[in-house]
Amino acid sequence: MPNSSSISEFLLLALADTRQLQLLHFWLLLGIYLAALLGNGLISTAVACDHRLHTPMYFFLLNLALLDLGCISTTLPKAMANALWHTRAISYAGCAAQVFFFLFFISAEYSLLTIMSYDHYVAICKPLHYGTLLGSRACATMAAAAWSTGQAPWRLYRLD
Repeated sequence: MPNSSSISEFLLLALADTRQLQLLHFWLLLGIYLAALLGNGLISTAVACDHRLHTPMYFFLLNLALLDLGCISTTLPKAMANALWHTRAISYAGCAAQVFFFLFFISAEYSLLTIMSYDHYVAICKPLHYGTLLGSRACATMAAAAWSTGQAPWRLYRLD
């Protein structure tokens, strides 16, 4: 007789056992989440609205802010909900989605930070060639490559 058991949800490790500490964790996580939303939102708004900030460095900073918003929005809302509603369960599909999106955003951030270091290298070491090496088309291509490398870790696995 084959084993036909299946997993439908996971139990997460609780941050605290007492209700007061759970509420403290909720408010702390809410503060961190709102600070990240506000900071990344201000960066995105400033770069998008000010034409003087339409340079490669700020273009990459805008992409980094968007990736950071995605990364923090992947895990913190569920952690806040668990702390507020005194629950510990997460569905299998929800867990898989969180892991997928978290790894996607982290790997894309890593790639974008590597591209930003190349941008700084060109700006410092080859300032006369900066305009030709990092034009708008090259920056858009590099940013698209950074976003697409977020899928690289999942090419190794089959989720059947």
